[in-house]
Amino acid sequence: MLRSMITATNTMGQLQKQLDTIGSNLANIDTQGYKRTETTFIELIRQQINNHTDEPLDTERIGALGIRQGTGAKLGSSLVFTQGGLKQTGRALDLAFTDPKQFLQIDVDGETQFTRDGALYLSPTIDGTNRLMLTTAEGRQVLDENQNPIVFDDTFKELVISKDGTITAVPTNDGDLPQVFGLGVVQIDRPQLLVQNGNNRYGLKDLGNNQLTDVLIYLEGALRGEVSLQQGALEMSNVDLAKEMTDLLISQRSYQMNAKSISMGDQMMGLINGVR
Repeated sequence: MLRSMITATNTMGQLQKQLDTIGSNLANIDTQGYKRTETTFIELIRQQINNHTDEPLDTERIGALGIRQGTGAKLGSSLVFTQGGLKQTGRALDLAFTDPKQFLQIDVDGETQFTRDGALYLSPTIDGTNRLMLTTAEGRQVLDENQNPIVFDDTFKELVISKDGTITAVPTNDGDLPQVFGLGVVQIDRPQLLVQNGNNRYGLKDLGNNQLTDVLIYLEGALRGEVSLQQGALEMSNVDLAKEMTDLLISQRSYQMNAKSISMGDQMMGLINGVR
């Protein structure tokens, strides 16, 4: 009974983590650019318990010669980067990637990170000039294809973002030259190496033996034509409400079953102690 209680206790702890993950997915169902976390269970190590000696038996035994018992389950999780639905906003600084592998580069305290949240804004620079820098909703600077912040002179009447990620500030005066920048876009071929940093931002894990060129590709120069985005739209969460609710019910039932197993084991141990 003690072994069954330990197994159930270990599994309950992992089921609680799964419930927390599902709750996080449901809470972000309307978060633009959010990518859901998928959970799976793997069995922990099994132990072989022999139920007879090696001496010859008087009767022939049918079945296995031992009992293999596990010690519970462990939760595994991974980010799912499938394409989310597009929501038309008509706002000039909203953009949505239509390729699930492409990300926008942003600067976070000197470190380059990645996001698919395309709600962008203009913020005054802190140098006292009449210039505006392109930022995310939380104020992180958006980088261009050369990993430099995108800063505009305040002399334009509108911003136009093309499908290949070129952002053009159309001047107020017809005789002035437009300001043109290429958004810093990368294609990440191994998204399993991304780690969540909060606020729809992602960074790279320790690459180990992997080369950076094997993980991501900077879409610049001749590769600029592979950028695929849409102006005036936002990519919504890829969370499937029906699937998350189904997983939630299954997890709750599994949690209740393991809790019942502990309760029954405790009752059986009480009966054994009472036999004396």
